[in-house]
Amino acid sequence: MEKTYSKTRILVECAIMVALATVLSLLKVWEAPLGGSVTVVSMVPIILVSYRHGVKWGIESALVYSVLQLLLGIGTISYVPTFWGIVLCALFDYIIAFTLVGIAGIYKGVIKNDYVGVTVGAATSCVLRFLSHVVSGAIVWYEITKEGQWNDYVNRFGMWTYSVIYNAWYMVPETIITVVATPIIFVVINLIEKRRAK
Repeated sequence: MEKTYSKTRILVECAIMVALATVLSLLKVWEAPLGGSVTVVSMVPIILVSYRHGVKWGIESALVYSVLQLLLGIGTISYVPTFWGIVLCALFDYIIAFTLVGIAGIYKGVIKNDYVGVTVGAATSCVLRFLSHVVSGAIVWYEITKEGQWNDYVNRFGMWTYSVIYNAWYMVPETIITVVATPIIFVVINLIEKRRAK
């Protein structure tokens, strides 16, 4: 009975965190001209799920979150002219990119200090998400943007360098915000739980 309640409680927490992450993703501090944005700590709820309850729960929550991000970003995909381009964009800019956020919990128990572990987990998630966007930028968006208003910029740097520069433009500040905020929020949650336990 206790195990079922525990799973139900975790499931409810995951659902709330996915909803919170989705709402926070709509609060944009800055938006890049061709897609991508700096948000108000939108990845933190998913990172915390993964660190608190394990990678399995984190990946599952992140997958749901990635599908919601895909639905919210469907307008961006409409710019992609080919079927395979749409598939690759959906995968690398949404499904893979945001599902990777759920692996943040891999350091729990590996790094003894939880505050360091959750911080390193947050950084790892951000880097993996960035790499997924870079792949999409190089193999999907390069072909589209080199024909348009950005063609001088794109052709000057080549597809991989262009993609790294463009995606770093919003992912570096997003990563900094996430890595700074995650351990602070983690501390606050732990304090609340300790007070509730008393």
